[in-house]
Amino acid sequence: MSWVATAVVIGGTALGYTIYSGERAAKAQKDAQAQALEAAQKQEKASDEAVNRANQKTPDTAGILSAAQQASKTGASGTMLTGVAGIDQSMLQLGRKSLLGS
Repeated sequence: MSWVATAVVIGGTALGYTIYSGERAAKAQKDAQAQALEAAQKQEKASDEAVNRANQKTPDTAGILSAAQQASKTGASGTMLTGVAGIDQSMLQLGRKSLLGS
């Protein structure tokens, strides 16, 4: 083999290795970027959870109890079924005539 052919073979091999190593480096960089993005997303989620734990909403039990006590002092209380006026007392009398009884 002549020195020219040897130089061409060595040059082609060097070029092939350069391309291969460049592709490997690009893949390694892309993988590193993906890992860094995943780590940043995990950190953001952990930070959000920590903020949510710190700012938990708690019920105002003292206010609820006070409102219930004040409502009980105003007289007859109603429900969602009876309304504010309550139930007409004549409707609660036993012994009246109805379709079911005497």
